[in-house]
Amino acid sequence: MRAIVCLKQVIDPLTPATALVLDAQEKKIRAGGNSPPVINGFDEQALEAALRLREALGGLEIVCLAAGERFNLDVMKRALAVGADQLVLIQDPSLDTWDPHPIAAALVAAIGHVGDADLILCGRQGSDWDHGLVPYVLSEALARPILTLAKHVAVADGRVQIERVLADGSMTMSCALPAIVTVTSELGALRMPSVSARLTAARKQPRQIPLAELAAAPVTANAPQVVDLAIPVIGRSCSFIEGPDGPSAGRVLAETLLTAGIVRPDGER
Repeated sequence: MRAIVCLKQVIDPLTPATALVLDAQEKKIRAGGNSPPVINGFDEQALEAALRLREALGGLEIVCLAAGERFNLDVMKRALAVGADQLVLIQDPSLDTWDPHPIAAALVAAIGHVGDADLILCGRQGSDWDHGLVPYVLSEALARPILTLAKHVAVADGRVQIERVLADGSMTMSCALPAIVTVTSELGALRMPSVSARLTAARKQPRQIPLAELAAAPVTANAPQVVDLAIPVIGRSCSFIEGPDGPSAGRVLAETLLTAGIVRPDGER
C-alpha cells in the first residue's frame, strides 16, 4: 500500500509581526531577518497520520510531495527524519502564489509523474492563506472521494475510515480506496525524530523536479487577483483611573466604561 502526504513550506506562524515584511509590489508577506520557514503544521499532522497507519498496517510506503517556489532543504528533510520513504519537491517561481489552483495542478501532475497512491493525506489548510482548498481541487481532478477534518485515520478491507471533528463532538465516516483525507490538529503533533534519524536524513537528497518537466494542466486566466495586502496595525493604550478615594475612583471608572461602550447601563457587555 502507498500513501502520498502533501506538504507545504510556510512562514513560521509564530514569527512576531514585527519580523514580517510586506512586499507591496508583489503583494506578499515575507519573513524578515533570520526567521526560517517551517512545514505547515496541519501537513505535519497528516504525515503523523501516515506514520501511525504504517505502524498499524506494516509495509506502507510514504511519499511526501511538496510544491513551491524554492525550499529550505533542512526544513523539508524533517519528513525524511521522522520516517518518510521519499521526499519529492516540485519547484517553480509560479508556485509562490496565494492561488490554490496552480499548487493543486502541480501536485496532480506530480502524482502522475511519481506514481499514484491508495491514500492521499493533506493538512486541513495552510497556515499562510488559510484557504483549505487544495485537497478539494485534488479530489475533483483525480475523481476520488474526500473525507475531511480527521482526528483519527484507519484503513481496513480496502476502505479508509476516519473520526471527523465536529463543533460539538465527532462522527465516523468511511469510503472506498483510493481516497483523499484531510487531517486536523486534534490528531496530534508530528513525532520528534531521533538525533541519529536527523543525521541520516541530512545525508539524503530529496527528488527535485522542475515544474516544466511535469506538463501540469493550465490554470484559468480568470483567477481572482490580490488587489491589496496590509499588515494590521494594533494599537494599545492604558489609562489610570484616579480619585480622592475609592468610591470616587469607582464612579470615574464606571463613567469611563460606559462612555467607551464597554459596558451598558443594564449591566450587559
